[in-house]
Amino acid sequence: MQYSVEYRVYHRPFARPLSTNHGQWQVRSGILLRVQAESGQVRYGEIAPLEWFGTESLAEAIAHCEALPSPCSEADLRTTPDHRPACQFGLESVLESFSPSPLSGSLPANSVLLPTGQAALDTLLMRSTSESSTFKWKIGVASLADELAWFDRLVELLPDHAQLRLDANGGLSWAAAVRWLKRCDRAQKVEFLEQPLSLDQFDAMVSLSQQFQTAIALDESVASLDQLEACLDRGWSGVVVLKAAIAGSPHRLRQISQGRSLDVVWSSVFETAIAQRYMLERLIPSIPVRRARALGFGVNQWFNDGWSSCSDEWLWQRLCPPDQSSNVV
Repeated sequence: MQYSVEYRVYHRPFARPLSTNHGQWQVRSGILLRVQAESGQVRYGEIAPLEWFGTESLAEAIAHCEALPSPCSEADLRTTPDHRPACQFGLESVLESFSPSPLSGSLPANSVLLPTGQAALDTLLMRSTSESSTFKWKIGVASLADELAWFDRLVELLPDHAQLRLDANGGLSWAAAVRWLKRCDRAQKVEFLEQPLSLDQFDAMVSLSQQFQTAIALDESVASLDQLEACLDRGWSGVVVLKAAIAGSPHRLRQISQGRSLDVVWSSVFETAIAQRYMLERLIPSIPVRRARALGFGVNQWFNDGWSSCSDEWLWQRLCPPDQSSNVV
């Protein structure tokens, strides 16, 4: 089977900048794919690189799309090198979308990503307590004293049935991580502390997971499939946060999960509905997990463009072809 591949670049401004330990993020950029088979069938895919998380850059992803032969064979779409994990995901997922619909079933609810800092308090006050039972809050952005004070207030505002996820993006020191975990253990409202330390402190995070009641989740440490396998081979049995859109090959991810009882939190990288639909409808239902944890896809409120409810074709038509001026929504 031969395929023709077109691509278009998108730039989506956040409704408000997202502050993390990696810095301020103002615009989410990526690539939409339109792939047409010899039969005339058309499917859409997405490449959503996140360079500061270890993937290829947007420019490298564009160069990869430019270098694809025309027409493409199935092998061309399946042989993306490992150092371009976002391209791997995008091309393999769109190819898989030509196959019949997969297993169906109910999925866990979404967790909701709160604004960083004190703004989280106002957001939580404005939300209906019935909308979600899991909230995520990024830490390591302001001073430790301020964040601990805001945390205490957040815990007070949480509904009785709700829980909080804390995400440090690898930005805490050992001493700060210990202070956070002591506070979390006392609060009894924290599902886990996500990536408290940097990637090179795996053993220290294992130690933290053994010293405190609050769970530790790995995120940056398992960003790629190579990293995921390495952590599992070193004995990690705790929570892993998988950002499938930047991890690499969906086929390889399924292979890694076979015979393992992974404790997974599926997480968004602010991709569009195209990649989200693939993950929610095809990838996630196909991978057995130890526990059905809330999905990390409650992020669409961070954009004001309405894309989350639009069809693949509408999104494609919204963008300019690559030989025209770039499209900014």
